[in-house]
Amino acid sequence: MKKLMFAVVSSLLALTVSACGTGTDQAASTSGQSGAKKYVFGTDATYPPFEFEKDGKYVGIDIDLINAIAKEEGFEVEIKPMDFKGIIPAVQAKQLDGAIAGISITDKRKEILDFSEPYYQAGLSLVVREDNTTINGEADLAGKTIAIKKGTTGATFADELGKKYGATVKYFDDSPSMFQEVQNGNADVTIEDYPVISYKIAVDPASKLKIVGDRLNGDHYGIAVLKGNKELQDKLNSGLKKLKENGKYDEIINTYLSTKK
Repeated sequence: MKKLMFAVVSSLLALTVSACGTGTDQAASTSGQSGAKKYVFGTDATYPPFEFEKDGKYVGIDIDLINAIAKEEGFEVEIKPMDFKGIIPAVQAKQLDGAIAGISITDKRKEILDFSEPYYQAGLSLVVREDNTTINGEADLAGKTIAIKKGTTGATFADELGKKYGATVKYFDDSPSMFQEVQNGNADVTIEDYPVISYKIAVDPASKLKIVGDRLNGDHYGIAVLKGNKELQDKLNSGLKKLKENGKYDEIINTYLSTKK
């Protein structure tokens, strides 16, 4: 009887220890249906042409790119859409394995994340209403109102311009909201990545927006992973290299943009 009780207690202790080892601080990666490792990537699904929803599916340069990398490297991908401002904290909290969301590689972000090799050169541009004739560059921002999306490099740039020229900065959770603020005349200008706003103007002439002045910087996008996750970082870099060599990278870019920037 004592042996039986000892065996039952031992089994319960083993289950308790096992359960304690599955806390929320573990990485999001699991095994997929095929037995291949599955990684969860965060994205901002309101950011065409890099990621957006169409006919109930997530599409765009970033979505196609991460799926193509996964195919080359033999892993599975789960896409988790969320507000951009929450993506980097979610990677840090190990709720995501990585993020692909038009994320500019900056020195500040490199302190808390690791990145793949750059996969796209973007750069920020000033955007105004089509009928705006008073703003032609950053020197015209004195006393103006800038609409910007939270958590972006554009927001950092807007803060700097606001201080430099005495402009007011208004913050929004997504790109459509900040564009709407300019369209409605409630803000004078917004700041957006050049390829994103170029795409929007091309596919939505009714937006009545235009780009003014030169690009403000030359940001490069990278795929973000948890600091120290060299295994995933190496897979991403290996996959990117293969896609550029076999022509698939150019095919993906040209599906959404007429020329590679």
